[in-house]
Amino acid sequence: MIEIIRAAAELQAVCEAQGWRFCFIGGLALQRWGEPRETVDVDLTLLTGFGGEERFVEVLLGRFEARIENAAQFALSRRVLLLRAKSGVGLDIALGGLPFEESAVARSSLFAFPGGALLRTCPAEDLIVLKAFAARAKDWLDVEGIIVRQTGKLDWSYILRQLKPLAELKGAPEILDALEKRRVEFER
Repeated sequence: MIEIIRAAAELQAVCEAQGWRFCFIGGLALQRWGEPRETVDVDLTLLTGFGGEERFVEVLLGRFEARIENAAQFALSRRVLLLRAKSGVGLDIALGGLPFEESAVARSSLFAFPGGALLRTCPAEDLIVLKAFAARAKDWLDVEGIIVRQTGKLDWSYILRQLKPLAELKGAPEILDALEKRRVEFER
């Protein structure tokens, strides 16, 4: 885990030096808000907006190694830049521009990880939205862990307000029912 934290700090330093808006999501945020589990990479949302993403991609490719061929083209078409830190840790950088992503970054805050690294992570509510939207089995387990650890502290109206349009966009309204089922079962 220490190598992942170091890789995240390296990525954060680049983002801060550029004056970019960002926050860590995925496994690092889960360490803060849910039931920690082993993670093998660093996930970050970087606000690039729509149009002009090339400058962000160019800077990052100048600082980190690409994990795939044609990483820049992949990033511009799929909105995910796949890089590798010097230590070999994978860096998955989502090129954000949706209102939800802007909100998650605006609401993010610093958290002290082991070793003293202060990393900017998304709030628990936004992590639930991201995990529910992905809707994989491991994501639902993560959601359950967040609900248990954060019982009584979560802003459920915010979560539902953010998740509903994303679920509609995905054509998967059942995500909302699946989340409510877990809320009832795991919130104590």
